[in-house]
Amino acid sequence: MKNQFLAKKYHDKMTTPMGVVSELAYLYDDMINLSLGDPDFITDRRIIDKTFEDICTGHTKYTDALGDLELRKAISNFYQNTYSYKVDEKEMMIVVGACHGMHLVLEAILDEGDEIIVPEPYFTPYKNQIELARGKMITLETTEEDHFQINIEKLKEKITNKTKAIIINTPNNPTGATLNFKILKKIAQIVQENNLLIITDEVYGGFSFEEDFTPFTTIEEMKKRTITLGSFSKDYAMTGWRVGYVLASDYIIDCIKDINEGICYCAPSISQRAAIYALNMREEIILPMKEEYRKRVFYAYERINKIPKLSVMKPQGAFYLFVNIKKTGLTSMECSEKLLKEAHILTIPGNAFGKSGENYIRIATTVGIETLKEAFDRIEKIKW
Repeated sequence: MKNQFLAKKYHDKMTTPMGVVSELAYLYDDMINLSLGDPDFITDRRIIDKTFEDICTGHTKYTDALGDLELRKAISNFYQNTYSYKVDEKEMMIVVGACHGMHLVLEAILDEGDEIIVPEPYFTPYKNQIELARGKMITLETTEEDHFQINIEKLKEKITNKTKAIIINTPNNPTGATLNFKILKKIAQIVQENNLLIITDEVYGGFSFEEDFTPFTTIEEMKKRTITLGSFSKDYAMTGWRVGYVLASDYIIDCIKDINEGICYCAPSISQRAAIYALNMREEIILPMKEEYRKRVFYAYERINKIPKLSVMKPQGAFYLFVNIKKTGLTSMECSEKLLKEAHILTIPGNAFGKSGENYIRIATTVGIETLKEAFDRIEKIKW
């Protein structure tokens, strides 16, 4: 990838196993794609229709740099009504999806060499995002034996005088684990004791199966130390609209607004209008979708655990299953390739999510039960 016109920091190819999946999706006519977390649901028609009306009446211009004021008020009302938590319209910014929000946040808080602690397995882009912002990612291994919960003592050991923040992602991509409230409280204590920030990726907040979801920022004394990344992509099946938000102290919001002026200024006005209607119909949209994902992940959970040499932890949240393949004797890449070639099933190898993801593959239940049935019928015929 070296070329005289490329910056030296890009000479080493950055493409991950996750990044090449889209090219493989068209390899076979009968491919079953269990790889990317793009919901098979279409955005609710009522959202589409109301947004189209707004397009026709002139909502096609720039919004305020922080985002459509009506949307920010709607987000504020959501947190107040759902969690009895007050967030001011100036303590949030609408962004082009959570990844855009993460980029802005890391640019705002990191100096050269600052460390960010990231529990592993982790959402693949975190590493590149941290390094592009001049930071250093410090991984914290979590294990299936601990249900992929964060080990508090190991977390303490990772903290140095260069640590700036901790990233948590719950419900988690790729493991599907949900951090329990006791763990969250202990993390909050560590953040206070060590004068740190917490960046919390809550993209899958609508899909927690075992206990009610708790936004980290609502924990006592955590508001000033928490940067929340939210998104409409998964909860509302709006991945293509590219709209999310950041909640943080106003000085951080002011900074990321200034950074974003030279990137894209504001999120798409049309998508922001769609987000308003999504919030207004939240319960009607999310609850049926959550129930459908619950059925899918538990169906897949039961099928996987009946297949020799494969196993998986009981689902806790999101719509992913992190399948243990250790008994097959294959690497995660070899296993994904075997499933692709012999069963025409596309998955993500676990090493795409960090070293501790080796010996696993990730399955996304973003297809219906009948398609999942066909997928596992094929997998059952494979000789490991």
